This record gives sequence, structure tokens and C-alpha cells, in this order.
Amino acid sequence: MRRYINQLRDNEQVDEVYQVTDKQLRPNKNGNFYLQFNLSDKTGMIGGRLWNATEEQFYRYDNNDYVRAEGATQRFQGALQFIAKRLTKVDAATVSEAEFVRLQAVDVPKLTNRLKELLGSLSNPDLANLADCFLIDEDFMTQFCRSPAGVKLHHAYFGGLLEHTVHMMEVASHLASIYPVLDRNLLLMGAFLHDVGKTRELSYGGDMFYTDTGQMLGHPLLGIEVLYEKIREAEKLVGGTFDPKTAMLLKHLLISHHGSYENQSAKLPMTLEAQTLHFIDSIDSKLAEYRKYMLDDPNVGSPWTNYIPGIERKLYKTTNT
Repeated sequence: MRRYINQLRDNEQVDEVYQVTDKQLRPNKNGNFYLQFNLSDKTGMIGGRLWNATEEQFYRYDNNDYVRAEGATQRFQGALQFIAKRLTKVDAATVSEAEFVRLQAVDVPKLTNRLKELLGSLSNPDLANLADCFLIDEDFMTQFCRSPAGVKLHHAYFGGLLEHTVHMMEVASHLASIYPVLDRNLLLMGAFLHDVGKTRELSYGGDMFYTDTGQMLGHPLLGIEVLYEKIREAEKLVGGTFDPKTAMLLKHLLISHHGSYENQSAKLPMTLEAQTLHFIDSIDSKLAEYRKYMLDDPNVGSPWTNYIPGIERKLYKTTNT
């Protein structure tokens, strides 16, 4: 019986086929090399080490290859990791790709219909025309609805970007009804566009990783590129000029939605809509991230997770997790 990543426990002997990604040959403090890598399957990912590695071992397989991983799990600084004795490349034709495609219970058709409804509720003519240019682009919509929103933490599964976006648009629409000072059209479109650059930042086949363009530019800047292209299409569609101020405000939403320079935001939010968009993005992404910590936690017999270094705390597992 297959041993999935999310079934692994501390101090467990492992001999299983996984997909290897993000491999690096690194020196330790004594100058000896070790291999750092990630192993993944459809249930998740675990970091790994192969001590006393050589360049020849590094080049035996490439990122996204399948390997037979022999070794044991151990806990280090609160996180489970895999210590390999041997990694052997496996012919891709001998494995079932379905075992390595990370999936989540995402109802893509339902979310897609809701996305169309929300975009269809825009009353600003320029933004409504812009939304139409996205919706009629079948290649874009296929990619957008299939893309993950991340590679490790929040919404890191096929359809994750669509789910994250629709959740944010729902919250944006509701907040705009409570706070009339907010421009609902602008906030709703900003929620749709804020991560649109991830369709170019991330690559997703058997595993999910950053493209070269994604590494170099990041999704906010790539989102600006997508927005530029669609604004030009919208102008051709109606035979007129897209409002320059609206275009500027949309661009600001994209480059400021991370909220702070520490979080790699190009600008700080300078409008009520930009600040609200950042709050909504933070809420949805953090809830998804924390829920993943709870679901992936190997401490199944306790209501508490193990200590999580990345957020410097344990989490209490609620009944709705």
C-alpha cells in the first residue's frame, strides 16, 4: 500500500516513490556537501536532506523527476523532514501521474459561475468591458481556473487561485455594502486582478514551482502586464479610451496588495480600496495557510499542532478544521 506524504510520522522508515523538486547541492559548515530537496505527492510536500552528497548524485535526476526515496523521517525544529539514505530515479512511465497531482475539493464549475456573476455585477462601464475581455478569453480562463495560488502554503492546489479570488470577491462585495465609502466596482475588480499575474508566475504539472519569469519579476508586476494587455483589448472592443485614472487606481491595487515593504509590496496602500484589498487578501490567505498547518499536522492524537517555526506558535485545532 502506498505511503502518502500526509501519512508520514516521526522516526518512520520510508521506501516509496515521490516527485523531487527544488534540489540544491549545498556545503555544510565543514565544507562537505549535502543535497537539499523537496519530495511531494498529491497529498503534500516534505523537505529532505541527503548527507555527504556528491555532484554526481546531484545530477542523477532533475527537478520534477520521480525518485524512489529510501530513508527515515525525523523532526527538526518542530517540522518533519526526510533524511535520505538513497534516491534512485524512476521511469515516469511506470508511475501514475494522478498520485502526484495535488488536488483539493474545489468545485471549479461552481466557482467559475460565481466569478462570472460577480464580474457581471460591475456597474462601471470601463470595468465591465475589461471584465468581459477576460471572460471571453478561453485560454486565459482555462489557465486562471486551473492555477494554484501558491506552491507551499495557501491554496497550493489546482483551482486554488480561482477559489482564493472568488472568496476575496465575495468579502469585497459584502464589505462595500457595509461601508459605502468604498468604491465597490474598484474593490471588486481589484480582488479579481490582484493575483492574476500568478498565471505566469507559477508553473504546474505534476508539481508546482516558480517559472524563471516568476522568479525574476513576481506576480504583481506580471499582473500589471496582463492588465495592460486587457486594457488595450477593452479599448479595441468599445472603440474608445479606457479611463486613465481608473487604470492608475487598478495598477496601484496590484502593486500594493501585499501591504508593506517587508512583504515585498512595491508601494504601500494609498487608497481605502487598496488598504481594504490588502486586509481581505491577508485574511483569506492566512486562514487557508493555518488550516493547512492543522490538516497536515502529524500530531493526530492531540488538539494542538506541533510548534510551527514559521508562525512561532502552536495552533489549536478547531472542530471545523
